[in-house]
Amino acid sequence: MPPVSIVLKRILVSMLIGIAIGILINEVTYLFLRETARAPKVIELVIPAGTADSIAHGKTPPSIPDSMTFVVGDTLLVRNDDTADHELGPLWIPAGTSASLPLNSVQSYAYDCSFQKGNYFGLDVREPLTTSTRLYGILYSGLPLGILIALYAIILPAKKKNDPQKNVQP
Repeated sequence: MPPVSIVLKRILVSMLIGIAIGILINEVTYLFLRETARAPKVIELVIPAGTADSIAHGKTPPSIPDSMTFVVGDTLLVRNDDTADHELGPLWIPAGTSASLPLNSVQSYAYDCSFQKGNYFGLDVREPLTTSTRLYGILYSGLPLGILIALYAIILPAKKKNDPQKNVQP
């Protein structure tokens, strides 16, 4: 069994390696989730003039996405600049007016939609990604990994240092 100081060093180094790997994994994941790393806000969706005609001819309006991602607490404000009335799920938006939809719970919505070619509009509402969420992710992945590495480090035998007296030949 190695001395206590070597075991403590191995545990410390193992925990640091685990936390470093946790940071790497979680920050790479964060790069893909940046769109939800913000405070709730009002997001405006504009239905441009001529949308009803485009839909009637089987064309998709270029300025309207097929689906959108939001965070809990966002409000979707739909402004209808078209000459025709439109519908988005529970919203009825007469020509020249606006309507808003509060998004207060985590859910994926599939709404009937009159301003999309396929008559479908997807809304994905997620929890906002905060600094504390990121820190929890690092700790929840890094600490167990560090403990696992430390267990292996304790089990492995210590590298023996060469004793200069043993290598001397008469």
